[in-house]
Amino acid sequence: MTWIGAFCLTQVIEIPVYLAAQRGSGRSRFGTVAVAFAASAMTHPLVWYLFPLLPRTWGCVASVRCWYQYMVLAEAFAVLVEAVWLWRRGVARPLLWSLLANGLSVTVGALLFW
Repeated sequence: MTWIGAFCLTQVIEIPVYLAAQRGSGRSRFGTVAVAFAASAMTHPLVWYLFPLLPRTWGCVASVRCWYQYMVLAEAFAVLVEAVWLWRRGVARPLLWSLLANGLSVTVGALLFW
């Protein structure tokens, strides 16, 4: 899958979760969509392009163990950054919403990949 395909899939999965997280926030429709879109737009390029380079710095190149380390680190990064983003915008339970959104997108992505 290309980056743009993975990015669009992520947005299709995560935007509805982040819209639900903002229900009753008083933001305009545009504002809620912008907050939802920006959450994963900030992290996805880094997870896709930067994090795959890290296992090489650990002495790993192509092993399952390295892939799992990369996935855990990359997803933890995405969850935390997106939770902070939501928290700064006044979303209640931002860590829960971020875990839900990222958990769904990584699960669907993994199922489609395999």
